[in-house]
Amino acid sequence: MEGLTKLEHLGKPRVVIVGGGFGGLELAKALADAPVQVVLIDKQNYHTFQPLLYQVATAGLDEGDIVSPFRKILSEQANFYFRMAEVKSVDPAARLVETSIGCVRYDYLVLATGATTNYFGDEEMAKHAIAIKSVDDAIELRNTVLSNFEQALQLGDREQLNSLLDFVIVGGGPTGVEIAGALSELRKHVFPKDYRELDFREMDIHLVQSGPVLLKGMSENASHQALESLKKFGVQVWLDARVKSYDGYTATLNNGKQLIARTLIWAAGVTGDPVPGLDATCLLPGNRYAVDAYNRVQGYENIFAIGDIALMKTDAFPEGHPMVAQPALQQGRLLGQNLHRVLTNRLMQPFEYDDKGSMATIGRNHAVADIKLFGKEYHLQGFIAWLAWSVVHVVALVGFRNRLMVLLGWTWSYFSFDKGLRYIIGKTKSPLVEADVEGKAIV
Repeated sequence: MEGLTKLEHLGKPRVVIVGGGFGGLELAKALADAPVQVVLIDKQNYHTFQPLLYQVATAGLDEGDIVSPFRKILSEQANFYFRMAEVKSVDPAARLVETSIGCVRYDYLVLATGATTNYFGDEEMAKHAIAIKSVDDAIELRNTVLSNFEQALQLGDREQLNSLLDFVIVGGGPTGVEIAGALSELRKHVFPKDYRELDFREMDIHLVQSGPVLLKGMSENASHQALESLKKFGVQVWLDARVKSYDGYTATLNNGKQLIARTLIWAAGVTGDPVPGLDATCLLPGNRYAVDAYNRVQGYENIFAIGDIALMKTDAFPEGHPMVAQPALQQGRLLGQNLHRVLTNRLMQPFEYDDKGSMATIGRNHAVADIKLFGKEYHLQGFIAWLAWSVVHVVALVGFRNRLMVLLGWTWSYFSFDKGLRYIIGKTKSPLVEADVEGKAIV
């Protein structure tokens, strides 16, 4: 239990940040010149650029291209300390955070734990579906997709073979739309070259959305263009439909339709990832902490929450800010400034979200973007939107190396119509399907 006890007290207030996502990392950076000791605790030793996880899952990028170690990112920040640990609970009275490697005291605590996959209590779905919330998830999905095709080469039974070729994606938000588009590109340009024995006209991609439109929260134009593009790419889109059950083989929709697929990708929702120990009254539906305009958790003066785990109700956002990167980044940046103000006896400034818009890519030369600049909103689509999406994501990556590698990887893929990272390393969700000497499946 020495991991945290070795932290020296520097005679400065200690700010403990739980979680190194967009908000937590931005906060740590914002405190670089503050008279505090910054302690970041995360169960991984790296920051993940989550918007590009789906590219790892579909063999477009290497996982190393979208992660960066915390110690490297903040190596020049003298007041920064990192500990890799899992936070177990918080004791507000004693001002202690209990972790898997010991306890740490805090003067100010910031919870930036983000969100986790929400299966809405469906244990069978949680057992059989694949989510994309972490690097491990993305690698598992990539392995599963490729493993499916390797196994399909063994089979003669048509239904069993199709069950390995087909995919069901649940959730029509940006993640679901982007995965569907990426799989359709692989089906057209890559898989037929790798698996010449398979007929990829038999590969069905189903996108199931519970509401009447895709990309809810974006403009009507963006939703319409996304739907039309996916249909053009051969994706079967099911609107106003829900997956009632999935047993690892059959996905049953609420309209009675049954989709046979051994791979179901869950992109249908997230829920906050709170830490035990705070008063239950500060936790709102969706497992998000109720915070005021300064990101203080309800009922506490020195505990804050930022990003997906924080729910700040405003007139413009009565249900809280969207659970995407920009609110987390902006809240982390402002909270760093506000903690500096507190320590220098100045008033904190309330948070006001600067909504810069939303983007989603659907495939090669196809994307949609709602961009807000100088009080005006611009709706882009097609190649221009795709180019804007690419530039924004490259610039937003952490570290020059990652930006360079992603740019080079995308450039190669664009001109070669190739995804070069088609290897199976690590675990897979696919159950082993064996064939007997007559080519019949034995499951």
